[in-house]
Amino acid sequence: MKINIIRKVLEVNDRLADEIREKTNLYKTLVVNIMSSPGSGKTSILEKILPLLTEKGYNVGVIEGDIATIKDAQRISNKNIPVTQINTDKFGGDCHLGSEVILPALETFDLEKMDIVIIENVGNLVCPAEFDTGSDYNIVVISTTEGEDKPLKYPLMFRVCQFGIINKIDLLPYLDFDISELKTNINKINPNMEIVESSAKTVDGIEKIINWFENHLK
Repeated sequence: MKINIIRKVLEVNDRLADEIREKTNLYKTLVVNIMSSPGSGKTSILEKILPLLTEKGYNVGVIEGDIATIKDAQRISNKNIPVTQINTDKFGGDCHLGSEVILPALETFDLEKMDIVIIENVGNLVCPAEFDTGSDYNIVVISTTEGEDKPLKYPLMFRVCQFGIINKIDLLPYLDFDISELKTNINKINPNMEIVESSAKTVDGIEKIINWFENHLK
C-alpha cells in the first residue's frame, strides 16, 4: 500500500511561528518563551523580574498560558504589567501553547512600543517543547524539588532551550539534591545552555536573569 504524506503535522504551526518572528523583528520586540513543570516557580520569578525590568524603562507584556483559571494572570496584572490570558480548555485542554494562539495574543499588545513579550507556557516538560511559539529564545525553569534526572528524562525540553534557571535554591539545605549533578545532566543534553541558580523567595540570582534579558534585547 502506498501512503502519501501531504504535509508535516507541525507545518502550519511552524509557518505561523515564522510569521510571528517576522512581525516582532520588524518592531524589535524580544519574545521569550518560558517553560517548566507545574510549580517550578515560573510565575514567582516573573513577579520578581517584571518590576525591575519596568524600572529600567523597558515596556514588557506577558502572555499567560494555562489550561484553566486566570490566577497567574492576576498575579502578573497586580504588578501593573499588561497581560493576555490563553486558557487551552477552550481548545480541547491542550497541554501547550502553539503559534496559532500566540499570534492573536500578540496582537493585543502595541508591539511598536513593546520591548519584551514573555510567554509563560502551560506547565509541562513534554508538549510545550514540541511546538514553536515564534519566540526568539526559550527558557526552562527547573526547581530543586524536582530531581536531578529531569534533563535525562525530558531531553527535548533541554535541547530547545538556550537558558536554564535552577530555582528554589533556598531549599537546598533541606533537600537531598545534588545541584552539580543536575548541571552535569543538563550539559549532557545541551552543553551550550547558559545556567543561572535562583530563588524567587530570597531574590538570589534575579539580577542575573535581568542581565540575560538585557543582553538579548534587539
